[in-house]
Amino acid sequence: MPITMAGKGNTVVIKKITGSDKVRQHLAELGFVVDGKITVVNVIAGNLILQVKDSRIALCNSMANRILI
Repeated sequence: MPITMAGKGNTVVIKKITGSDKVRQHLAELGFVVDGKITVVNVIAGNLILQVKDSRIALCNSMANRILI
C-alpha cells in the first residue's frame, strides 16, 4: 500500500518505489530507498511531511503515492 495510507506518527519500511527511472532516482537522492525506515510526521491536505534519517521532507500526494510500504 502507498505511504499515504499510513497514519500520522507511524514508522514504516519502504518495500518498493514505483515510477519512471528519473522519479525513482530523485526519491533515492532524497533518502527514500527500499528497506529504509521513514516516519509520517504530519499530513496536511493530503500532502505528507516525512522523517527520513535526520531530515524532514515534504512530498505532494502524487509523489508520496509512488512509495509503497
